[in-house]
Amino acid sequence: MNAKDLIYTFACLSFAVVIGAAVYEHLAVVPQWSAAPPASLSMFQGKYGLNAGAFWMYIHPVTLLLFFATLIFFRKTERRKNIVVTLTGYVIILLITATYFVPELMAITGTAFSETVDPSLTKRAQLWELLSLIRLLVSIVLSIVLFLGLTKVNTTKNISQIYQKA
Repeated sequence: MNAKDLIYTFACLSFAVVIGAAVYEHLAVVPQWSAAPPASLSMFQGKYGLNAGAFWMYIHPVTLLLFFATLIFFRKTERRKNIVVTLTGYVIILLITATYFVPELMAITGTAFSETVDPSLTKRAQLWELLSLIRLLVSIVLSIVLFLGLTKVNTTKNISQIYQKA
């Protein structure tokens, strides 16, 4: 395995870590806080409240850096399409996350704790969870596309090969 293949492998690993963390959150964390807000939001409250952002704000830049390095190394190979498709999808997911998922999550989980259940807040939490599951499924499909790129021969295409296939 050469250094370029190692960078591609690390990009795959980093993206898999992102997905693994999202799966964990959907199995262990989201069902707890979304069950009956604001009564179910205590895990986010107080001095020792859960701060998942501490993980997410580091893993995404690392993953993006690895993706861009991989794209640079494999821009003239058969693997380029797998990398571009996955990177484009990931960037779109990050933009949607920044504009909807994070602000909505902060709004819901930032609600003051109360022993009562707010039906409108519960509906918002359920919608957030459903949309987030869809986002996770799309990410899993993208990871399969990325991993399939590893099965392609790492040879450089020349211009005539590109136009012969078209």
